[in-house]
Amino acid sequence: MNMGEQLLRVKNLNLDFTLPNGESLAALRDINFTLRAGECLAVVGESGSGKSVTGQSLLRLLPEPPAYYSPDSSINWRGTEVMTASESQLQAIRGGEISMIFQEPMSALNPLHRIGEQIGESLSLHQSLRGSARRARIIELLQQVGLDDAESRITAWPHQLSGGQRQRVMIAMALANRPKLLIADEPTTALDVTIQVQILKLLRRLQRESNLAIIFISHDLGLVARMADRILVMHQGRIVEAGDVSAVMNRPQHDYTKELLQVRRQMTPPPCRSQQLVVEARDVKVAYPIRSGLLRRTTGWIRAVDGVDLTLRAGETLGIVGESGSGKTTLALALLRLIASTGMIKLNGQVLRGAGKASLTERQLRPLRRGFQIVFQDPYGAFNPRMTVGQSVAEGLRIHESELSAEAIEARVAKVMTEVGLLPVMAERYPHEFSGGQRQRLAIARAIILQPKILVLDEPTSALDRTVQLQIIELLRALQSQYGLAYIFISHDLAMVRQVAHRVMIMQNGKILEQGKTAEVFDQPKMDYSRQLLTAAMDESRL
Repeated sequence: MNMGEQLLRVKNLNLDFTLPNGESLAALRDINFTLRAGECLAVVGESGSGKSVTGQSLLRLLPEPPAYYSPDSSINWRGTEVMTASESQLQAIRGGEISMIFQEPMSALNPLHRIGEQIGESLSLHQSLRGSARRARIIELLQQVGLDDAESRITAWPHQLSGGQRQRVMIAMALANRPKLLIADEPTTALDVTIQVQILKLLRRLQRESNLAIIFISHDLGLVARMADRILVMHQGRIVEAGDVSAVMNRPQHDYTKELLQVRRQMTPPPCRSQQLVVEARDVKVAYPIRSGLLRRTTGWIRAVDGVDLTLRAGETLGIVGESGSGKTTLALALLRLIASTGMIKLNGQVLRGAGKASLTERQLRPLRRGFQIVFQDPYGAFNPRMTVGQSVAEGLRIHESELSAEAIEARVAKVMTEVGLLPVMAERYPHEFSGGQRQRLAIARAIILQPKILVLDEPTSALDRTVQLQIIELLRALQSQYGLAYIFISHDLAMVRQVAHRVMIMQNGKILEQGKTAEVFDQPKMDYSRQLLTAAMDESRL
């Protein structure tokens, strides 16, 4: 890589947060590093280690207060001191010279504006593009990041896109003004493997052609090894090791780095001997109208789920995989009666829809919902920002076990937070005070506190680093063995699916393309698409 001028110098960066109770929380301590044009610097570490906070600090995106930087903290961007820059200077830097891909695309996108408008806003502000020129550039960007039918997608709302599609929109926004530095905070966690490859190849091409500098924040050390020139290892808000990526990956010096680099243990799902069916679905369909014209008349339909049949036994894990937009999450939402659908759906022996009987009303559904819970893909958007996480985790108990005392609820919340690897005292904090991985653990805590029989896990480990992934999977395995839980495990991490799922379904364009026992599908896929998907996932040299 052709290393150019020094673009960024961070010196003595120290950051504290003031908590609602008045206490001070040390977030960053003695952060020092530099970055040159054309260089890719990876920042790795466990959830809560300070990776994302460091990236956001470079653009002064954290509200001050409650964030406080030490007086000697320095962030120098091409001769401009960011810590003392005016608002107009910061505005010129943000999005124009430095862009950021945020970890949670749903919370980063404005739900009140179509995606074309949101991408176009940045183009108008920094390049003064208008009319057809702006529209052409928006379509070009969406095509660059692999979004199908880009021309029609510019009128879509964020909620109409899948998690992976929203992530691609965020990447398009970040690349819109051809920045000199791209801060990529977990840029591929919501993407399936084939799109991962496209996006990372795109970033590497831009890096070569434009001498783009990249700060690559990730928990995927395999990607880091292939993307980065240098690496920073963070732990508890400090840089514990730094250096050339090959040296750090092959000859780590710090014990924490060595722990991070441990090879993921190979696991197999616990045996499932039960024959009790807890999920039965036949001919499930979900369709969304395509509206056009001044009167927004329906001119067609998008078949998000198209005639799916499935069964699931108590204590069994069904893995659902496929590219972004294939219908995985939509199917799960339909099964739980969270969106409108047709077909027969039967959960825990109760017919919720179809089969010649009237569908249950929302009032009839409410007492049954404790038996089937979901962990959503976007943990930040799933929490009420005005409630403490303790209140959110306990919400189900207050609805379904209203006879419990406040002390009993507090004890249950403390127990479940400990089970997912968080301190009970954290229950008093608000969602924005947690990292992405910590919020994912909280989402799991909220789902399992009611001890459901069926748990839908929509990308439950995508925001987690490797060590926490293992903790969560082992927790889910223990709960499954203890309570006979049935899991629907939606993921683009096919290596993880292979280790946790008894059976697997591969979806494409709303249909089940292939299904069967996990080992059989992975070892002997029958369809060309299945072979391509599995090959891309398992090929370590794909970049």
